Amino acid sequence: MQRHELDRILTQMLEAHDSVSDLNFTVGHPPQVEASGHLTPVVTDPPLSHLTPFQTERVALALVGADRRLTEFLVRTGSCDLPYALGTTARFRVNIFQQRGNYSIVLRKLASDVPTIDRMGLPPVMRKLAEPRNGLILITGATGSGKSTTLAAVLDIINENKAVHVVTLEDPVEFVHPVKKATFNQRELGTDFDAFASGLRAALRQAPKVILVGEMRDRETLEIGLAAAETGHLVMSTLHTVDAGQTINRMLGMFDKDEERQIRMRLADTIRYVVCQRLLPKVGGGRVAALEVMGMNLRIEDIILNGESEGKTYYEIIQDSEALGMQTFDTHILQLFKDGLITEETALSYASKKSVVARGADLIKATKGEKTSDIEGLSLDAEYVKPADPRGKSQRIGPPPKR
Repeated sequence: MQRHELDRILTQMLEAHDSVSDLNFTVGHPPQVEASGHLTPVVTDPPLSHLTPFQTERVALALVGADRRLTEFLVRTGSCDLPYALGTTARFRVNIFQQRGNYSIVLRKLASDVPTIDRMGLPPVMRKLAEPRNGLILITGATGSGKSTTLAAVLDIINENKAVHVVTLEDPVEFVHPVKKATFNQRELGTDFDAFASGLRAALRQAPKVILVGEMRDRETLEIGLAAAETGHLVMSTLHTVDAGQTINRMLGMFDKDEERQIRMRLADTIRYVVCQRLLPKVGGGRVAALEVMGMNLRIEDIILNGESEGKTYYEIIQDSEALGMQTFDTHILQLFKDGLITEETALSYASKKSVVARGADLIKATKGEKTSDIEGLSLDAEYVKPADPRGKSQRIGPPPKR
């Protein structure tokens, strides 16, 4: 397949729906796009109603092009990542992988403009992530939850307000930061460095004040990141975890048991913020981000050092520290429900503690004068008689019978 043929198909897929986030090529299916979290087949010209192994392989080879290193890596490991540009129309982060002996391809569309906190509708507390001069800031969440986008928005605040040197290590480069106050050097995995650990080690010799690491994938990268944070750098990165507590436990799990105490002390000294992110279906289409924000105070430091216990969990401490700018997922979810951005069903299905969100949703509905339960139409049964008590007497509930 020639590049111009591939570009024509990709263009047709992008134009098929609004808000396309991913393009998908899988054997046995037509080309598909993901829009607002749902996969939808696309009719192309020429038609590709059921992709064959030969067709997906041609798409894969057209994406890889003449890059021998990528081709060898794909054959040897069964998958590879690469960037791809559709002229000036769109940029993609591409993953090609083998499944049951056939090639599948997923192209994640990258935003062309650097996002901002305001445009993304993130809470004002997110601006505080750009304030620390050193330490470790982590944005966590599932794949595709918008972690890189949120990090880019925080870096944009730094770019607008601080004349500092920023080095980013990305896979691939997703947002190209324009020239403002800061100086950016954006390096891409596979093109500019061979692994996050080696790229991070080299970054320490490049005199940065801020370092962005695309992902803390292994122990070595985390160790170097902690060392950088301890020596006066502001290190930002991502992890695939669902909440603040799991984030700390995930990092502890990368080390041996006999190292746990030392790592707990290093994390307590270096962590500045942990932000966990989920994308929720939005009323009217699209998605909206819900965030859990954990900052640092003496209680958080203590729980990192000594672990959770009865009545002392990350959730409870974050909940008690909302006056300091922290927030649980449930607090933000209830705010989104109050603002009419999500439904009550969505709020409950994405809640960390359903009982908390259910009570909060009832209070919000009561304030608006809406029905809070489904028990209308109930009435006392005047003829109901309680079972006889031990003294052999029956007790009638309701008004006495008419004589």
